[in-house]
Order: sequence, then C-alpha cells, then structure tokens
Amino acid sequence: MMIPERHGIHIHQARKIASPLLMLIRDESLAEPDRQQWEALGRHLNVGDPLADEVAEWLASAEGRWSLVERALDPDAACDPELPVPLAAFLAQTTQLPDWVNTDALDRGCDVIARSGKTGMRILRDFGLMAGYQASAINQTLVKTGALEKGAQRRVAETTKWWMDCTEKGGILPGGTGFSTTLRVRLIHAMVRRQLSGRSDWDADYLGLPVNQVDMQVTYLAFSVMFLLGQRILGVPVSKQEGADVMHLWRYIGWLMGVNSDLLVDTEQSGRVALYRNLLSQAQADDTSRLLAQSLMDEPLGRYYPSFQWLRSHWDKEVHLSIIRLFIGSQGMRALGLPACRLPWYPLLFMPLNATFHTVIRLIPGGKTWLSRRGRHAQNQMLAVLFGQHKPRIIQVAETQ
Repeated sequence: MMIPERHGIHIHQARKIASPLLMLIRDESLAEPDRQQWEALGRHLNVGDPLADEVAEWLASAEGRWSLVERALDPDAACDPELPVPLAAFLAQTTQLPDWVNTDALDRGCDVIARSGKTGMRILRDFGLMAGYQASAINQTLVKTGALEKGAQRRVAETTKWWMDCTEKGGILPGGTGFSTTLRVRLIHAMVRRQLSGRSDWDADYLGLPVNQVDMQVTYLAFSVMFLLGQRILGVPVSKQEGADVMHLWRYIGWLMGVNSDLLVDTEQSGRVALYRNLLSQAQADDTSRLLAQSLMDEPLGRYYPSFQWLRSHWDKEVHLSIIRLFIGSQGMRALGLPACRLPWYPLLFMPLNATFHTVIRLIPGGKTWLSRRGRHAQNQMLAVLFGQHKPRIIQVAETQ
C-alpha cells in the first residue's frame, strides 16, 4: 500500500510543535517511532472503516434507506430480523461490548468529565479543535464538505451535543443516546469518505483517504489525552486513577467510532506517545487552517445568551483567544491567522482559582459528587447557549449527500 505524500511532509516543524509532549513521556526514546512503526502509521492514512464503508455502499445503492438505519438504531423500535447483511454485520459488531470494557470505569470517566464543567468544554474547543486546525490535511475534509458555509457556531454546537451524549452515564452503552448518536456519526463519516473519494478534486496521492484511521486517531486522542492535559494546565485536578478512567471511556468510544484496535491505547502514557507520533505525521497549517480558525475565532459572537448578548459573547471570544494563546503560543497564533498580540490572561488568572476551589471541595465528604453535578449543570447550560431556540441535534444525513 502506497503511503500518501502528506505523511511527515513537515516533520521538522511538527517535531517542534509536538516537543512539549516529550516532557510528559517517561521514556522519550519510546516516543520516536522506528521505521516499521512509522511506515505502518503512514499506511493507515489509506485505511478507512470497512464495516461502516459497507453500509455506506449499501445506502448509496438506493434512496430512502437511511430510515431503516434510524429504525435499527432506535432502542424503542421493534427488532427487524430481516436487516440487510451490511447493516446487520455493523450492528452485530457494535452492540457486542469488547471483553476489555469495564462499565464501572466508564461511569467513573463520565464523572471526571462532568467535573470539568465549562473548563472541559473550553479545552476541547481551544486545545482540541482550534489547535487541531494546524493539521491542514485534516481540514480538507471539512472544507470540501462545506464546513465554512455551515458555520463554526453550528459545528461547535453539534460536536458538543455528541460529546454530552457520549459522556452521560450509561449513554455510550447499547441502547443509550450516546451509543446511537456515535453510530450515526460513524456512518456519516463513511458516507463522506465515499463521496469525497469519488471526487476529481480529492488528491488521494497526497491526502490518502478522507476520514482515515490516522485522522480518526488524533481526534480520539484530542478528546482523551489532550483533554486531560488541558484540565491540569487550567487548574482542574485529575488523579492518576481519574485519568485512567477517562482513557478507558474514550478507548471504548474510539472503538465504537471505528478506530482500529491497534491505534487505540489503554493508558495516558501510551496515549501521549501515540499523540506525539501522530502529530509528526500531520501536515502543518495552510490557507484552510486560517480560514477555519478565523471562523472559529468569531464563533462566540453567534451564541444565544438570554441577556447581555453582546457583552457576554465578546467576553467569551477574548477568553477563548487567551486560552488558545497559552496552548499554541504566538507562533501558532500567527500560523492560524489569529491575533498574536493576545496574552494568556484568562488561564493565568483563573488557573490558581480553579485549583484552589476544586482541591478544597474534593476534601469535603461528598465534594467530588457535588462537583460532578455542578459541572454537568454548567455544561448543559452551555449547550443551551450554543443551540438557543434550536433543538439540539446531530447533523442530518441529507446534508452529507
């Protein structure tokens, strides 16, 4: 299998950007991939999700078949014994929990994510999504599916809705809202992969497959490894066990999303190694990076605050810019076309307050439970701000066709 040209095309620049991760890896010599590991990672740029891709082919062969997918994913609908082979195989694999899944660890991971409150949401937006725009090859899928036209505010709202569904206790297990939402997103990814692969303007020699395994892996690592790292940087305490629980939760979500088992990790340390290697593979910022970043920079201005709309939306914009500045530095800000003059004032001011508040409350009996309830309430309030009067939902399948 040919390795796409993008693999490690900017490795020297990527190594510089990824170098802070090395300080968090106990044995730096293990972080650097050997030749076999590096070539294997490159080949994954041409690997999709065969199980979901078969369903996408079946969906494309006739109109109106998505309604059957919806019925199959509805836990309240009667089971259809006559499902077509691709859909039956897809559901048979995804509804069977892997042997390694620990449901208690999944619940504990949900508690940790709830405790992160709005801080956790800001980390995912700024450290995950915005910083991720520096990986320009991934952006091609967003740009070619009309992400700029649909708007950053909508993308943030829909991604947040999916994240909330997945991290509700029990939500990611078969029958839960997060479970069915995740499978819908996985199938939409397969439909996008099929559609873009057939377009004449998709440069497969350079990019590999749309929504390939390498790009799926870095997204999964953003929700787990980068999320945990960002929480600690912004002052939210996360113990070793709590980190392990979050990693376990996202290992299962990543598996359910179609990430190959050999690209999933089971510890935070192995996750940092995997993230470092993945970043070495990624092509660096280009014009699409700047277009997407500038759109996301203005995303807070479209939020639906019930009062003081202008003041609160502009405050949020400045808060996000200050957090981004901390995570990617002035060089990263310039690469994304963001105002490099911004200082990381918000994290520097609120980091010690966060740390003090969480540490004190966690020492009180029942404090962690209270923090989880409080944090989840804040996340639900933020979800309402993102959607306003619109019904929270995930992208409709018709919009991918």
